[in-house]
Amino acid sequence: MSKGPLSPRAASQGPLSPRAASRRRCSALVTAVLLTGLALLAPGVAEAASPGASVPSGSWPYANGDLANTRDATGAVISSANVSDLKQAWSFTLTGKGATSVGGAGALTSAPIVVNGVVYIQDQGSNVYALDFATGKLRWEYRLNQPLKSGPGPNGVAIANGTVFGASPTTVFALNAATGRPDWIDRHLLKSGEGTFGIQPQVADGRVYLGSQYGSRPGGGVLLGLNASTGKLLWTFNTVVGPEKGVKALGLGSGGAWETPLVGTTDGSVTFGIGNPYQSAAAAIKYPSKDLYTDSDVNLSAATGKLRWYYQGVPDDFYDHDMQASPIAADVSGVPAVIGGGKLGYVYAMNAETGALIWKTPVGAHDGHDNDSLQALEHRSKLKAPYTYLPGALGGMLTNMALAGNSIYVGTIDLPFRIKSLSTVLGVPAGPEAGEIEALSLSTGKVEWDTKVSDMPLGAATVSGNLVFTTLFHGTLIALNSTTGAIVYRHQLPTSTNAPLTIAGNTVLVPLGALRTSKAKARGRPQLVGYTVP
Repeated sequence: MSKGPLSPRAASQGPLSPRAASRRRCSALVTAVLLTGLALLAPGVAEAASPGASVPSGSWPYANGDLANTRDATGAVISSANVSDLKQAWSFTLTGKGATSVGGAGALTSAPIVVNGVVYIQDQGSNVYALDFATGKLRWEYRLNQPLKSGPGPNGVAIANGTVFGASPTTVFALNAATGRPDWIDRHLLKSGEGTFGIQPQVADGRVYLGSQYGSRPGGGVLLGLNASTGKLLWTFNTVVGPEKGVKALGLGSGGAWETPLVGTTDGSVTFGIGNPYQSAAAAIKYPSKDLYTDSDVNLSAATGKLRWYYQGVPDDFYDHDMQASPIAADVSGVPAVIGGGKLGYVYAMNAETGALIWKTPVGAHDGHDNDSLQALEHRSKLKAPYTYLPGALGGMLTNMALAGNSIYVGTIDLPFRIKSLSTVLGVPAGPEAGEIEALSLSTGKVEWDTKVSDMPLGAATVSGNLVFTTLFHGTLIALNSTTGAIVYRHQLPTSTNAPLTIAGNTVLVPLGALRTSKAKARGRPQLVGYTVP
């Protein structure tokens, strides 16, 4: 699943199936001792700036920049006129257990948050760091040393009203943003079989919104709304309607949410992108079912968790094709809309009030297997193994989209997977690592430009001025002209990366997880790097 590996983002000697990396890891995990409060020993090191680098300034208050999840860095000053002047202002290097790669996916997969001159970020061990934005020096650390058990990733924190909200695999917590000391901790939100946390939450209107992953009991992964002041559970929503036979045959968990939800600012709703049912082709063919609400966007009442509408991109999915991306609030030709998508390789524009489809557009490479799940559902499947399929189990669109003006910006992975037997799940990578960055018209969904890259774009599309930024898996920061798609900037990073970047004012923040890749074994050290323009 996106498994978010972010799931995404799992690769070792060539990308591994996110689920495989997670399952191999589970038996080896050891429960860590919870250490609340401040770290007594420095967990990381802030390194000096490049000569002439400017002091960072600006803000990025939400996981995707704003509550609408647009990833448009409003107020940023970086553009094609000065991008070539980017210089390293500082780097913060993880040390100790926080630097440990989890499930082959590195140590950092979350988006940094920047509020009031402080950067907040969480590593894959669930540890939270507060850094001085100007210098990169540690202000405080909240140590948990509890490696994620799902995905792994993306993980991360949310900030609201002087409080930092985050989660470990089984615990949700609120910390004082100035000191890192806990305001509240809830260790009893998930029941047995409801999976674990690995999502970067959202906070708005006095509520915390998050979801679990790998829920194996009837109901699958769950979505939750909490009281932000107390941590009290307000509501839950099961992302799987029932124990469908195809899913139950494996018992490894289904549904759930991986990416930060969309909170409606005018209609009292919250919208989540939901993961896949996780089943083999043989099971999906033998026990056909829509497997609601997997591979869907679900729109709920933010106050009660009651379902308002859903849109399912793929029924009876058996390719790990989540519809996991953070939904975006938009206006399509005067109609309030939600833009969704994910590893299934489609972008969808849906009516924000009803969920009715306005348009959908395929993105990235497709090789004719888009309707395999529908054919299985309708008892028309003629699949025979072995075969390859695109989008593969990593996508499609693995990381979040951006929206600026009348254009949507998307990064996709063009890595085929090969199925050797219909009874196996996902298959194995069967081609070179490559991808595309595309721009779509918000009004029509029509592709405006499509730029191919020889690596997987995993930094989440992020807009600053007339540029679209992202990072490539093996360690490259790139910027494209937002009108033409031409790559106008390229910078070699210290190590590999598979985390969303952040743009705040004059600064690009790039989390580098230093995961092992097919081109290098843990090249470099896990770190957060800040680059600034004058």
